[in-house]
Amino acid sequence: MTEHEKTISPEHEYLGAGKSAAYGLQHVLTMYGGIIAPPLIVGTAAGLNAVEIGLLIAAALFVGGLATILQTIGVKYIGAQLPLVQGVSFAGVATMVAIVTTGGGLQAVYGAVIVASLIGFFLAPYFSKIIRFFPPVVTGSVITIIGLSLLPVAVRWMMGGNKTAPDWGSIENIGLALVTLAIVIALNLSRHAAIRRLSILLAIVIGTILAFVAGFGDFSKVAQGNWFQVPHFFAFGMPTFEVTAIISMLIVTLVIMTETTADIIAVGEIVETDVDSNRISNGLRADMLSSAVAPIFGSFMQSAFAQNVGLVAITGIKSRFVVAAGGMILVVLGLLPIMGRFIAAIPVPVLGGAGLVLFGTVAASGIRTLAKIDYNDQRNLIIVATSIAAGMIPIIDHSFYADFPKWVQVLFHSGISSTCLMAILLNFIFYHLDFIKPKQIVNKEQIIDSHHKI
Repeated sequence: MTEHEKTISPEHEYLGAGKSAAYGLQHVLTMYGGIIAPPLIVGTAAGLNAVEIGLLIAAALFVGGLATILQTIGVKYIGAQLPLVQGVSFAGVATMVAIVTTGGGLQAVYGAVIVASLIGFFLAPYFSKIIRFFPPVVTGSVITIIGLSLLPVAVRWMMGGNKTAPDWGSIENIGLALVTLAIVIALNLSRHAAIRRLSILLAIVIGTILAFVAGFGDFSKVAQGNWFQVPHFFAFGMPTFEVTAIISMLIVTLVIMTETTADIIAVGEIVETDVDSNRISNGLRADMLSSAVAPIFGSFMQSAFAQNVGLVAITGIKSRFVVAAGGMILVVLGLLPIMGRFIAAIPVPVLGGAGLVLFGTVAASGIRTLAKIDYNDQRNLIIVATSIAAGMIPIIDHSFYADFPKWVQVLFHSGISSTCLMAILLNFIFYHLDFIKPKQIVNKEQIIDSHHKI
C-alpha cells in the first residue's frame, strides 16, 4: 500500500464501478420507500390521479438522484463530499398538504419551496456556524435519536406498511420480516467481508424471492405503463407565490437545515473524517440548491436521508462515490418508470426486516459517541437525558403538539429536530453563558475544552 493510499480519507476512496454500483443499489433500496412516500401523500391530498402521482414519484427519484450526485461529488462551495443520500424531505409533508388543501394547490407549494430554498441557500454559511454548539454530548444525542426515530418506520414496514390493509400486522407479514432479519444476521456471520458488506442487499433479494415463492408481492403491474419517460418542466403548472405559504415553508426549511446539519455531523463521525463549518455550509448549499431546482421537474424540498447513515455504519463502506452511484441509479429510475415499479413491488415486510438492523445501527453509533462523555459532570447527564426524552415525545405520540401554534408543530414534529434544538439549547445554557459557572474552579478550562473537542 502506498503512502498516499494510507493517508487518503475514507470518503474519497474509489472502489471501482462494479462495487460502487452494487453498494449504491443497497442505498437505493434502503431509502426507496422514504423517497416515494412524500409525493404519494401530497399527490393524494392534491386530488391527483394515479398517472399524475406516478409523475410526482418519477420526479422525486430523478431529482433525488441529481441532488445526491451534487452532494457527494460536489463543486466549489456546493456539496459536502460525504456519503449522503438526498431525497424529498418528510419534514415538509404536513405543511405542503396544508397548502394544497387550503386552496393554494401544487403551484403554491412549488413557489414556496423555490423562495424558501433560495433564502436557505444564502443563510447556509451563517447557519453552519452552529458547529461550535455540536460537541459530542450534542452529536451523540442527535445520532441516537436519528436511529430511534427511524425504528417505528421499520416496525410499520414489518407489519405491512399500510394500516388500512386487511393483512396489517399479520403473522405472515411479521414472519417474512423476521426471516429477512435472520438472513441479514446469517450473512453477517460469513467470513467473507464482501458478503457482510452486501448483507442488506442480498437479504432483500433473497427475502423477495422467498416472498414471491410464498405468494407475497404483486409483480404483475411492473410491465404496465411507459418504460421510458423524461420529467416535464413545470408539468403541474407554473409556480405561484403566496406569502403565507412561503413563510410556512421557510420554517420547514430551517428545520430541514437543522436535520441535514445533524446528518452531516453524524456521517462525519461514522466515516471518521473532519466536519467543519465550511463543510456543513457546502452541504447545506447543495441541499438548498437542489430544493430550489426541484419544482422545475415537479418535485419538492430535498434533504439528507438519515436511514442511509445507518447503512454506512453497518457496511463500513464510507466512499462517497458509492452513494454517487446510488444517485445515478435514482436518476435512471426516474427516467425508467418500469424499474421504479419493479422496486416498488418488493414486499414492504422484507424492507422492514432489513430496516430493523439498519436503523438500530444508527442508534448504536450514537450510543458509541455518548460513551465517550464524562457523566461525572452532571451537566452532561442532564443534556443527554433531557434532549433524548424531548426527541422521543413526537415519536411516542404525534398528536402531542396538536393544540400548539402551527410553527411549533412544524418545528417539533420530528424527534430529530426536537432533540437537536434541545441539546443545543442546554449545551449553550450550561457551557456558553458567562454567568453560569461550574463549582469546580480547578481545571475548569480543561473541562470545557475537553467537552468541546469533536
